[in-house]
Amino acid sequence: MKKVERNQKPKSVMVWAAISRKGKSRLVFIEEGIKIDRVVYMDMLEEDLIPWANDLFGEEQWCFQQDGASSHKAIETQAILRENCPDFIFVDTHWRCADAYAKPHKTIESLKRALIKAWNEITLEQLASIIDNFLKRLKACVEAKGGHFE
Repeated sequence: MKKVERNQKPKSVMVWAAISRKGKSRLVFIEEGIKIDRVVYMDMLEEDLIPWANDLFGEEQWCFQQDGASSHKAIETQAILRENCPDFIFVDTHWRCADAYAKPHKTIESLKRALIKAWNEITLEQLASIIDNFLKRLKACVEAKGGHFE
C-alpha cells in the first residue's frame, strides 16, 4: 500500500507591498509568528515604503493609502505618514497574485517564489488600471458624501 501524505492546511505567508502608476515595491515577506504591531509596521514603512517612494518619486509629492488595520492607525504611524496618507480605505479588489495561492504549495519557499513571479509579471498598464479604479472609487465616495457606493 502506498502512503499518501495530505496537508489539511495549505501553506500561507503574510506579504506587504506597495503600488503606484510608476511601479511597484518589492514584496516584503513577514516571518511566521511576527505580529504586525505599530513598531513592526513603522519599521516596514521606514525601511521599505519611504525609501521606495522617495526613489520612485524623487521630489514629487506622493500619497500612501493603507487599510484600517490597528497598526496602521497608531499615533506614531500616522505621524510618519501625515503628509502622504489620506483617510480613504481602498478595498483590495485587484490582488493579482491570487493565482499564486490557487494551487497548494508544499513549502513556504515555493509559495514565496510563486508570489514573486506573479508580482513581477504585473505591468505598468495593470498598475495604471488599479490606480484609475482607486480614483473612480474615491470620486464615487465623494459623490456619495461618504455613504454607500458601488
